[in-house]
This record gives sequence, structure tokens and C-alpha cells, in this order.
Amino acid sequence: MENRIEVPNLEKQIGIDRYETDTLGVKGILRHRPEDFYVEEISDVKVSPIDADNKSLKYLVFELTKNNWDTNHFLKAFSSHLGISHKRISYAGTKDKRAVTVQKMSVYDLPAESLENVSLKDVSIRVLGKSQGPVALGDLDGNMFKIIIRNIDFSPEETTQMAEKTTSEIAAMGGVPNFFGIQRFGTKRPMTHLVGQDILSGDLEKAVMRYIAESYPDEPEETKRVRDYIRETNDLKGGLSQMPDHLGHEKALLNHLISNPGDFKGAFMVLPKNLYTMFVHAYQSYLFNQIICARLNAGFSLNRAEIGDIVCYRKGKVPDPGRLETVDSENIDGINNLLKKKRAFVTAPLFGSETPLASGIPGEIERNIIEKTGFTADDFKVPVFPETASRGLRKEILLEAEPKFSATEDSEFMGKTALTLEFSLPKGSYATTVLREYMKTDPLDMS
Repeated sequence: MENRIEVPNLEKQIGIDRYETDTLGVKGILRHRPEDFYVEEISDVKVSPIDADNKSLKYLVFELTKNNWDTNHFLKAFSSHLGISHKRISYAGTKDKRAVTVQKMSVYDLPAESLENVSLKDVSIRVLGKSQGPVALGDLDGNMFKIIIRNIDFSPEETTQMAEKTTSEIAAMGGVPNFFGIQRFGTKRPMTHLVGQDILSGDLEKAVMRYIAESYPDEPEETKRVRDYIRETNDLKGGLSQMPDHLGHEKALLNHLISNPGDFKGAFMVLPKNLYTMFVHAYQSYLFNQIICARLNAGFSLNRAEIGDIVCYRKGKVPDPGRLETVDSENIDGINNLLKKKRAFVTAPLFGSETPLASGIPGEIERNIIEKTGFTADDFKVPVFPETASRGLRKEILLEAEPKFSATEDSEFMGKTALTLEFSLPKGSYATTVLREYMKTDPLDMS
């Protein structure tokens, strides 16, 4: 492997074993203040004027700016404030908590005046108009980020030189590896993929107990202690009495198991659907990260196709995994020409029950990673828990990014440097996959 900089152990646990840039990292910290992490949606929501006289315009669309709010907590407070069900509120995507985020939301059948009286701390609302349908995931193209890395030991001049070199290396590749970031797996407890592995193995007891009772060194002492107690004693009632209130999911699982001993599937089903389905998805993401690394370690690139690769094409502003083509000796030159123009992208599998695999050497790389797991495509139908089954898909391995940067004296840390980065990413991708190439530091400093 040509890359000389060692990847932190936490990243190796989630399938990432390399950086793509050879520059020294600036290290530093993220999210010293929520304002240091600014995210604004890039979306295409069509609205009509608020005074439009059209009975079919049932949805009130507004722009929400929130500072240091978890999306679910905001929805609870907002719907309670309005006296409506949270199910009437729609949005295109959840956003980071420790950040300033700007996004569009819609509310079903609500007069615009109702929003004038909303006063929630660190929240501002701007009414945009009315629409026939709710704001939905399909409206989201991506996100624009403006992020400040603080507490850098290098001078502004040194930081500028380092960032220039990293930026030029990213430009030469056309972006960075499209890794799933640590947030996908749990920052302090990177284990959602391991719970997914247990589910795929058919061992729901192991999966539930791992989620509740497996402690990690970077979590708080209080939660470590109660997890260890449950693991060592299997005393669920005693564990529940010690479980801190903020571990609501764990408490819900324990309550169910105390009332319904041995019903491990039922325990998972008390969680929100997007959480219990995330475990298998996280395992697919772990394999995807490994496949990208294995491909790069074999000397292949992110933005050049090999015979046997499967590529997808661009649809509008984003890659479309629904339009796939296999690369052969006859079309390879034309496809690589499209790759240069960013009109096509090499893909890797988020492996599931119906995911096509590449052929040739790229296919060998994919099969090698998948075969080591011992799982087959049929295992992703998850007979013991079909609600978590996944057909899988293919996803582009290159994350397009064109960061702009500036380095200045840090206004928060005396004698240190701050590096500001601005870039846009398509939906479903992680800002940390760009930031890690500049920082080259422990993911805990990036959370």
C-alpha cells in the first residue's frame, strides 16, 4: 500500500484502512461550537404563493434554521407547540445535531399565521409558500457545508500550504472515496454493523444483547458500568433501574424483554423502523467501505473503469444507481470518457439479496470480501426478521467534492489556526469523508 499515513483504529473497525491523499493532516477539532458546522440543503421544492387560491395546495412549506437541535427532538417540540401530530410534518432529510442547519419542511393543512407565533430557542422559521404535496426525500439534491476546523497547531501559512496540497490531490482524483462515515456505525460505540451481522446470522438474542450490554471504551463511565452489569449478571430488571434516561432505546428493549422474556424480535420491533432496519444497512456499508479499500489497495482508481466493472450514469445532478452498465473491451474507452466528464461513475455493491456483482478482477475483489463474511445473497432476506431484509443496490465509489478553503488565526484558541472549508455533496454522503483527508485525526475529534 503506497499510503504512508496510518489510519486510526476506529476507522479500521468500520472497514476503512487508508487515506487517498498523501499530505500530512492538520488534525484540529470539529464542532467546537455548533456554528462551526453549517449545513444548508440543496433542494428543488416547488411552491406557490401563500395567497394562491387553490384548494389542492394543502401543504404549508417553510425554511427552518436550527442551532444545536436534534431533528427528532425538534419535531416533538414543534408539533407540541402547534398542538398537532408530528405525522403532519414532512422533510427531506435528518440533519446533524451539533450544527447550524437550514432545511425545508412542510406541514399538512396549517395556516401560515400559526408559524408566526412559534418561539423555540435557537430556531427561526421563514414561510416560503404552499404546495400540493409534502416535502420529501426525493426533493433533496444534496447539502452545502461550511465547516471550521479549530485548534490547529500549524501556522496559518503552513495550514494553507497543507490544505492547498490536499485540495489539489482531491481535484486530481475528482473527489474522495465515498466511504460511509463513523456516524453510520456509532461514533462512541461503532457497532451498528455488528448488530446487523448478528441479525444476518439469525442470532437475535446476541444482536439485542450486543446493542444493550456491550460497552465501549469511549462511552461515559455511567453507561459503561450499567452495560457491563447487564452483560455479567443478565439481570434485566436491575439493569433497567440503573439505565440512564437518555438511553431511551435500550430502556425500551429492556422493558419489552422483562414483560416478554425471550421475544428478541419483538424487542427490536419496539424501536423506530428506521433504527431497526439500519443495522443490516450498516453491515452493508461496512462491506462497501472494505470493497472500496480493497480496490484502491489493488492499484485501481476511483475514477477509471476496468473491464468487468459496473458503472452507473448521472441523472440530473446526481448518480443514478438504477441505470447500470457492465464495462467490456468494446465500451471501456467510451465509458472512461464519460467518467472523466462525471457523466458516469464506477460502483461497488451495497450487497443484498438481489445485488449484481462485477466480473473480471473488480468482481474477484467484491466476491473475496463477501465470501469472507460467510453470508450469501439469500441471508439478506433475513428469514428470522424479514422486516430488516435488504435487496441491496450498487453505489458510486467516488464522492465528488471541490472544497474551497481559507486559513486564519483561530478566534477561539489563542495562538492556534482555524481552517474553513466550503463544499457541496450529494444526498446520502458524509462530510467527514472529505474532512478526514484534511485532518487525518481520530474520528472522535471529528464528532
